[in-house]
Amino acid sequence: MNAGHTPVINGYAMACVVIFIFLAITGYEHQAFIGAGFIPGRFGSELIAPPGTMLPFVLTPLSSAFLHAGVLHLVFNMIMLLFIGRQLEAPLGSSATAFLLVAGAYAGALAQWIADPASLTIVIGASGAISALVAVYALIFSRTRTAAIGPIPGHWVRALWLAAAWIGLQLLIGIAGGAGFGNVAIWAHVGGFLAGLLLARPLLRWRFKGR
Repeated sequence: MNAGHTPVINGYAMACVVIFIFLAITGYEHQAFIGAGFIPGRFGSELIAPPGTMLPFVLTPLSSAFLHAGVLHLVFNMIMLLFIGRQLEAPLGSSATAFLLVAGAYAGALAQWIADPASLTIVIGASGAISALVAVYALIFSRTRTAAIGPIPGHWVRALWLAAAWIGLQLLIGIAGGAGFGNVAIWAHVGGFLAGLLLARPLLRWRFKGR
């Protein structure tokens, strides 16, 4: 895939890397995670923090998607983003790809909030947005043929298997990085993946003007 045809994916990946390096050099990771990370318990309440240090709650599902907790977290997410995203942006178009990334980020945050609305755990990472890309890739663009299971069509079975593998890898990365099962935002992955499943065909119709 020609990198010049994927400005949204390339730009998003570059922004994540630049922000990670900047925060690592300046030592502001903790402040950024608190101020721009997604914290489910912030909804409808005011957390104690210095004035002006926290973004509005409604923006944090998006801002948190540019933050990563460590090198392993960043590298794995960027590999997935570039590998799958570059294959999708050319056929989908930049506008649809950007919409899909934003929808995945917000759907992931929503799912995490529904799972535990009082949680004060900070959720960060591009995983919700990437999960939406993974779903579209699995549902539409993957050439691997998968047998149906009962009434479940083969393309849905393939998507579900890929979702399970994606979440499983994230769990392993969380364990390897010392985060453990409890600190991996599983529902954010699920929410982003579901958004991708729901948006795949509408986005293709948008791209090809309903054809």
